[in-house]
Amino acid sequence: DGTYHAYVSFVPGVPNDWSGDRYILHYTSANLWDWQFRSKLPLTSDRVIDACVHRLPSGKWRLWYKDEAHGSHQYAADSDDLFHWKAVGPNITDTAGEGPNVFLWRGWYWMVFDTWQGLGVRRSRNCESWTPQEVILREPGTRPEDGWLGQHADVLVQGDRAYLLYFVHPQRYQKHPEVIPGVEPYATRRTSLQVAELELVDGKLTCDRNKPFDFTLRPEE
Repeated sequence: DGTYHAYVSFVPGVPNDWSGDRYILHYTSANLWDWQFRSKLPLTSDRVIDACVHRLPSGKWRLWYKDEAHGSHQYAADSDDLFHWKAVGPNITDTAGEGPNVFLWRGWYWMVFDTWQGLGVRRSRNCESWTPQEVILREPGTRPEDGWLGQHADVLVQGDRAYLLYFVHPQRYQKHPEVIPGVEPYATRRTSLQVAELELVDGKLTCDRNKPFDFTLRPEE
């Protein structure tokens, strides 16, 4: 209805480990430039990040997120208006991960999330029960800057086609001397963004990251 919503991971300070609180904050905007803070979402703990929002078949909105206080599983909260949220508990608990992303494509709801060993895939008709599929982007690609497993993906759906946007640490597979003991050097932390086309083969979501494809960020006229 003319309002943009952003749900932002907020980690106070600049921590040097994975401890400490983190929250999901809600902002709104009319122009994607000026943003107004709305609230800190009341979720299942104070260690939550990586929000994804999608509409449910019922018309309600659901927010998926990673809850680090509960096994780094994918938890969920529901809302009627995008402003008032109620936590509904765990949604994916058979494996840990982060960066859940839900999208509707070819008659199914799909979730992809970072398992740190490639991208986990789930399929659902109702966004409640999710059927696991094979992990994708587990093996490094052959394109420039794509020589590591895929992480933290987003999906752009354009009609019957869908594109996976993900990041890699292109130099992590190489050996690098540590400048400071216990601290990773810049080379292994550097990230590159990549895109590949998704395909649906016999009901399974697949992605050949080395396969050429046509791609545009603008829908066809």
